[in-house]
Amino acid sequence: MTQQHQIKAIDAHHHVWDPARGDYSWMTPAHDPIARVFTTDDLAPELATASVSHSVLVQTWSSVAETETFLRIAERVPFVAGIVGWIDMTSPDSGEALDRLLALPEGRHLKGIRHQVHDEDDPDWLRRDDVMRSLAEIDRRGLSYDLLIRPREIPAALEVSRTFPTLRLILDHIAKPDIASGAMTPWANQMEAFALHRDHVWCKISGLVTEDDWTSRDDERLVPYVETVLSIFGTDRVMYGSDWPVCLLAGGYGRTLALLRRMIETWPEDVATAILRGNASDAYDLRLD
Repeated sequence: MTQQHQIKAIDAHHHVWDPARGDYSWMTPAHDPIARVFTTDDLAPELATASVSHSVLVQTWSSVAETETFLRIAERVPFVAGIVGWIDMTSPDSGEALDRLLALPEGRHLKGIRHQVHDEDDPDWLRRDDVMRSLAEIDRRGLSYDLLIRPREIPAALEVSRTFPTLRLILDHIAKPDIASGAMTPWANQMEAFALHRDHVWCKISGLVTEDDWTSRDDERLVPYVETVLSIFGTDRVMYGSDWPVCLLAGGYGRTLALLRRMIETWPEDVATAILRGNASDAYDLRLD
């Protein structure tokens, strides 16, 4: 076993859900295998098998009630080191909504906010005045913001990174390039601009397997995308995320982590440790037991 396989990773991106108790309209018939209840009890054995010590639980639909539920989960589940929740980013009361969540007994587990930006009709949704105002409120409270975007929204995300130089921004799923077709452009060229703002922008190596053909098990198809992200963000601004249980559609929990461990197996231990756990801890300001 190489030293990288002994490093306990942090899974910076997973979910739990009950499709009967939320808006999961994004699920199509192709999602039937995961259209059921998933809990942290289901995830625990996957973490143990993959040598993962902690995780970040990420919102799944536009619901403050879900965020409150996730905070309670983090309070009772030791491996959940933090949560990324949701607030209405268009509300004039977004600051008050954040304060109410942070004031809850379990509010210390709130580490960031996310909205499904790539589902908005407007590619410039992030540039809206009300959204920008809410981003400022998030920044003011020392929280991070997860950017769930596709290449269409990268220009707006870049403006956010320029406007808020102290806001910790985390790109989910490497901004969802079209891996299934093998296309690198325009995604790679657009992403390159983040190199100018990388001191406060991180990128999750997550969601790759489901942006590829779900039937493919050829990990070599994923390597150029990981290499591109590493070249843009460096080894101190990338992190691992499983995107469980979505990843079960395309190879299972351990596939992306195993690929990442193989790619860095000869790298210095301190660099591998940063990629596998340290960067996620820094980006989300995690307090690890």
